[in-house]
Amino acid sequence: MQTKKPTFAVVVGNRGFFSAELAVGVRKVLLAKLQKMGFDTVILPENETKAGAVETIAEAEKYARLFRQHAEKIDGVIISLANFGDELGIVNTLRYANLNVPILVQACDDDLDKVSVSERRDAFCGKLSVCNNLYQYGIPFTDTTLHTCAVESETFTHDLDFFARVCRVVKGMKNARIGAIGVRPAAFQTMRFSEKLFQASGITVVPVDLSDIIAAAKKQNGQSNQVQQKLQEIRAYGTIPDSVRDEAIHKQACLSVAVEEWMAANNIDAAGMQCWTSIQENYGCAICLTMSMLGDKNKPCACEVDLGGVLGMYALNLATEQPSALLDWNNNYGDQRDKCINTHCSNYPKGFINAPVEISTLDILGATLGPDCCFGAVKGKVAAGPMTYFRVSTDDVHGKIRAYLGEGDFTDDPCAMDGGIAVCRIPRLRELLRFMCKNGFEHHVGMVRGHCADVIQEAVDSYLNWNLYRHL
Repeated sequence: MQTKKPTFAVVVGNRGFFSAELAVGVRKVLLAKLQKMGFDTVILPENETKAGAVETIAEAEKYARLFRQHAEKIDGVIISLANFGDELGIVNTLRYANLNVPILVQACDDDLDKVSVSERRDAFCGKLSVCNNLYQYGIPFTDTTLHTCAVESETFTHDLDFFARVCRVVKGMKNARIGAIGVRPAAFQTMRFSEKLFQASGITVVPVDLSDIIAAAKKQNGQSNQVQQKLQEIRAYGTIPDSVRDEAIHKQACLSVAVEEWMAANNIDAAGMQCWTSIQENYGCAICLTMSMLGDKNKPCACEVDLGGVLGMYALNLATEQPSALLDWNNNYGDQRDKCINTHCSNYPKGFINAPVEISTLDILGATLGPDCCFGAVKGKVAAGPMTYFRVSTDDVHGKIRAYLGEGDFTDDPCAMDGGIAVCRIPRLRELLRFMCKNGFEHHVGMVRGHCADVIQEAVDSYLNWNLYRHL
């Protein structure tokens, strides 16, 4: 996934009775580090304020003016305390700028051999004062791993990478445009959700009738460059059994082009799709492969128009820049109670499976509706490795968005089921399942390869203000 690195507004704190050279030095090293990591920055020229830092109200106004001018491209703010810093200068910079983006507060270490009046920083103490003011003004922020650290340190490098991921999740979720292609299955009331609660968090739902997508697919010119290219992509995506007719593959290509054109025209970030049984009966193929290929390009797609599920997938995708998937909490794994089988028909991206895939017919629906109209399922066993799971849901009764989050592992344990299969190990799984049952959570969950729960938790707790349960 090639995404633009976040752009940071940078504020270096200074306080008059400390050496201004400390601020000059920190500013220089910090900007060089951010540039090396690939981040763009917004900061006044050094000669615009004393030491290029912020101390007075006038300097705060000057910095805030610059930040407002560049507000559309600023994804987060980095506050670096080179010395004690002036709490009023910093908090007023943020208040006047009113950017409403994540903020990282870093303070520099003192060295034990540099504690004379001209050399000491006292940023250890100054950070408490700055954070106290942020708390008073109701301005949320992110802390660093250590209370103080050197700008040059690996610890701060990790903090910057972590913060960039938090910014990406927050910006993505607060501005998400989620497609609802078709209606949820009538038999699954568990897929209900509140558009209004989503909109209150900045998440816009864009619906389209499935008949419009089917009509657009049928109108595709089978010899167009788009359809021919999609046919090549499908054949390269996985192994297709010889028994599958070319007509079925062609239907898939036309459907994928139609869906992608609609998503592009409506600036859709992720989508939930009506995956059964209208698409099979009225068009003649499954929509799973379309969702899988979009997910592999980091456009997450969820089955059964599960928009809460796809929001969880989208957050995981933003946090890791890896394809995410929607899975059912589906079966126990024998008597190993910290393991379970998670499965779907499936629409898993091949990058999520991380192993060769087969593209063939839906197993359960194929037996009911017939295989001729059910081509397009992506089948494979998810490779072993670390995993993060995340579920977003609207609690309409209490008027809030809620979620649960945790980490586990995909295992290499055998499983003879068909479709997309993941054998998962979740610490204290019984406790998690009891929480889900008691609180009415859905049977779907978003998962991604790798551990990123700390990033998601920081984004949700500090900036999205949803009710989150972190399972440990």
